[in-house]
Amino acid sequence: MSFKKYGSTFYQHGKAHEDDIVIFTGNPVTLYYNCNPVSTLGFLKIWITIFLLTTNMLSEVEAKELLSFLTLDTRPDVKGQATEYILGLSGNRDGCRYLQTKPDFLKALVTLTTDPSIAIVKDCYHSLINLSADETMHQPLIKDSDFLPMLFKNLLDPEFMFADRICTILTNLSRHVKTCKEVFKAMQKQEIGLAQIVDIFCTEGYNKQTSLHYLGPLLSNLTQLPETRHFILDKERCVVQRLLPYTQYQASTIRRGGVIGTLRNCCFDHAHHEWLLSDAVDILPFLLLPLAGPEELSDEENEGLPVDLQYLPEDKEREEDPDIRKMLIETMILLTATKVGRQILKAKNVYAIMREFHNWEKEPHVAAACEKLIQVLIGDEPEPDMENLLEVEIPEDVEVKLKDMDAKEQEQLEKDQEDLLNPDQSQQCAGIVRMM
Repeated sequence: MSFKKYGSTFYQHGKAHEDDIVIFTGNPVTLYYNCNPVSTLGFLKIWITIFLLTTNMLSEVEAKELLSFLTLDTRPDVKGQATEYILGLSGNRDGCRYLQTKPDFLKALVTLTTDPSIAIVKDCYHSLINLSADETMHQPLIKDSDFLPMLFKNLLDPEFMFADRICTILTNLSRHVKTCKEVFKAMQKQEIGLAQIVDIFCTEGYNKQTSLHYLGPLLSNLTQLPETRHFILDKERCVVQRLLPYTQYQASTIRRGGVIGTLRNCCFDHAHHEWLLSDAVDILPFLLLPLAGPEELSDEENEGLPVDLQYLPEDKEREEDPDIRKMLIETMILLTATKVGRQILKAKNVYAIMREFHNWEKEPHVAAACEKLIQVLIGDEPEPDMENLLEVEIPEDVEVKLKDMDAKEQEQLEKDQEDLLNPDQSQQCAGIVRMM
């Protein structure tokens, strides 16, 4: 089980369209591109650039020509066409690889995020989102000394209309530990604390023009770092308690999943399990309630549950997102890695909820995670020297076998998922008779 990471938000629009129309007017020295007047020279430059971009065949001279359009002083119509097609280029792997070799283009995109045209700024941010979704672009992006400071400065501005795009870029950049550390360092250099990020995240309407939902996945990615987990698990700060209500935040799957990913990552620090499950935090109901359904339980089973899960109404619905359901289960699996965690989950009758959940769950990978949790809940306690499962040293040969078993299990789950998505094909295959 590894830290949950978020990212790869991608924009695909902005590519060259086949219905772009060139109209000759009565004046032979003026051409129209998409009904915007452009000088003959300007038109030819744009059209040649479009052709070269869509065929991925820019020479050094042509690249310089395109770069000359990507300045604050360029005419808005010409600049708009240039940024639109850079966006198209960023929407595919080959285009990203090409831009990776052109740091001046990246600098130009960053500069144009201050352009007075909203459309141009939007294209630039979408291009940066696409580029940040490609792991090979992370280092070229963060090498620009102005890039991360610019992102954080605008993120903190409660009136900045593209703050959601910034959250997405930062989420993409923080997927992997190396660049996650760079993002964290940039925060520190800008004197932006995690407390400030959490405050913004938990302040409804901090930015009236954006939702800032992607701050959730950003926090989740940052919890790959021990410094972030230490901050969130600080008993004096009450950060966890502030985040818990978002496990049932119905307005956004992104925000909800980001918080649950954050909690999941924090549960790798087993020293805090007892505190997390104590009345001081009481994390269990927040993890269990989204998985509980309307099934009727016996009085004895209900009385053993946390108060918030007793006698649920007939219209109680479960978490709709399968990935979030799986993360909730994985968080509880992590909590059962310690003896105190297992004792509390068993005492709180988690098994009764998970039994009904398993009967309801249709997604193979979620059901498999549920089965692992149930096995722990109904199984015998480990031997005294193996009570903390996160500290058990696994022999190398056993670890190899376990990885092989995990790979086979994953392969089977993918097959089950495919069969679930294509039932007709599965039935046809089942009807094939092979002659031996």
